[in-house]
Amino acid sequence: MMHCVLLNADYSFLNMVHWKRAMGLVSKGKVQVLSYSDRIVRGAEGMLYKMPAVMRLIKLIRTIYRNRVPFSKRNIFTRDGYRCGYCGSAGVALTIDHIIPKSRGGLSTFENCITSCTCCNARKGCRTPREAGMALTHRPYQPTISEFLRMKLRNSGVEQLLREIGF
Repeated sequence: MMHCVLLNADYSFLNMVHWKRAMGLVSKGKVQVLSYSDRIVRGAEGMLYKMPAVMRLIKLIRTIYRNRVPFSKRNIFTRDGYRCGYCGSAGVALTIDHIIPKSRGGLSTFENCITSCTCCNARKGCRTPREAGMALTHRPYQPTISEFLRMKLRNSGVEQLLREIGF
């Protein structure tokens, strides 16, 4: 795991941080490490350090809660679980497909975009799924913030780690 879980001082989930950023926070004394991973990092002086898996900030950071998940390619992939919305395949090259094509006035919104493998996207072309004779595996929707965070944790594999340490 190349990322570490960063919790706020009140143990609420803040973000996933890269291990290099995590090591910097540890060395500056800004976080308390709650759990270490099994990876070891060699420092510049030849010292060996255990890489943190879960960290908690010492000082509480006020978070500004958004009322919506921002639209982005990455967030569409997270919502759909990195699977094609037409054939359900995973582990292939994925793109974003507009259900109602942009050439026909379709917007770039959560309700109109779905993850698609390159084969299904090329087969559909600039037609609607009905015209192309294709069916969606699930209906696209706008996720809530809490629902989106749960999906993100589940997809990254951190949810199991948090359960193991009692969160």
